[in-house]
Amino acid sequence: MAIFARPTSTIRRGLSRFCAVRGATWDGPLLRAGLRRLWFVCLLLLPACGGCKSYDGHVRLMREQFYASDLTGARETIAKVGKRHHKEGDVLALERAIVALADGQPKEAEKTLREVRDHFDYLEQQSAGELALSMITDDNRRGYAGEDYEKVLVRAFLAISNLMTDGGDAGAYALQVADKQQQIIDSGVDKAGENPKLAYQRVALGPYIHGLLREQTHSNYDDAARDSAIVCSWQPDFPFGQQDLQRATNGRHSAPGNGVLYVFALVGRGPYKEQSMEMPTTAALLVADRILSATNKYTLPPTIAPVKVPKVIVPGSVVRDVRVSVDHQMVGNTATISDIGHMAVQQYDAIFPRVLARAVVRRIVKKGIVLGAKEATGQSSNTLGSLVLDGVGIAWEASEAADTRSWSLLPDKIQVLRIELPAGTHQLALEPMTVYDTTGPAEAQEVTIGNGRNTYLLANFPDNHLVGKILTNQP
Repeated sequence: MAIFARPTSTIRRGLSRFCAVRGATWDGPLLRAGLRRLWFVCLLLLPACGGCKSYDGHVRLMREQFYASDLTGARETIAKVGKRHHKEGDVLALERAIVALADGQPKEAEKTLREVRDHFDYLEQQSAGELALSMITDDNRRGYAGEDYEKVLVRAFLAISNLMTDGGDAGAYALQVADKQQQIIDSGVDKAGENPKLAYQRVALGPYIHGLLREQTHSNYDDAARDSAIVCSWQPDFPFGQQDLQRATNGRHSAPGNGVLYVFALVGRGPYKEQSMEMPTTAALLVADRILSATNKYTLPPTIAPVKVPKVIVPGSVVRDVRVSVDHQMVGNTATISDIGHMAVQQYDAIFPRVLARAVVRRIVKKGIVLGAKEATGQSSNTLGSLVLDGVGIAWEASEAADTRSWSLLPDKIQVLRIELPAGTHQLALEPMTVYDTTGPAEAQEVTIGNGRNTYLLANFPDNHLVGKILTNQP
């Protein structure tokens, strides 16, 4: 502080030259009277200028390790990132759950997913303090409650994880998928009465799993038929939907002496977020104007520079589906029951004007605070103090980082194939089929089919090779 109170002659000469170059005025008495307050204001603003690496940057190595089937390395990277970045704990736990599933540990995955589900529900009750802090820093300071599609998929993967153990809670988890989707859509109405979430694509995996469990009882076929009808409505391009509906309507799980194998495949690399510079759209400016009007404190300027926002990215997938052979005979290919990549982009596009509007409001709030600091410290437009605060404001805006937290190990698609087989032991082969009709290495797995029962298998093919292990619900 002494350097501002009693600048030496050398510092004075340097400041005078700086002011002359910038066209600012040098007023020694006024400088001594105001710079103490300016220094205090800068101390308050500068901590908010500390930029940070995005979540995507933190976990890029983890994704590369996972796709290379280095599950141990992926776990270690998740643990290292978690120690340094506590606000990323929930989304890192989601990554850890996918690693656990690929590593053949469905109970660990289920436990982790259940904890994240409950914490996401808690974080939906947004803290006013966190919202205020995010307006003067960025959205990374807020607790991450998940994107809408992630909140639903947590429940979908809970159902899958439980199927791979005893399956006792899979039906309840499957019902939660539809319930959560409806809650999210109902909550999407804004003060103007608009609801962009009405267009959300639904996750058909929930009713699909609930239906197959009801069908296995050999008595609740009406429930199974209703679930199959929902699947056909929500995922009309699912090629097995009408077959499932007809079978449930006719009240037939399997022929006597047979059982059913469900092959679930996690196919392709799923969506993640990257930082992007975007010009505010008309829709975003309208939303921002509503927010600012509600505060009665700031106004929307006629022009807004580009702002930093997250964008959902879906990598191009080389895997189309998985060809399944049983006892050396090809029986069919998996088909998409939930297109996660398409859903993530579609849902994020629906709410993107609101995301962009928040970034615009944040920019205006920061400029307003800098202007208020100038007034509080008595700095006119051509004083050195004004230039210093302008510099702080520029650094403050430049240090802002888009919130790129996302469940980045999700697959692009969840696919399934239902196969009715005679009871007994069978040899399976899974071959990933690429978009060029070529196959990756075949993966073998032995399964035992129970008479009149379901057996479940899960495999992860983000590329044209298996990651981790093939998982079944058998001991």
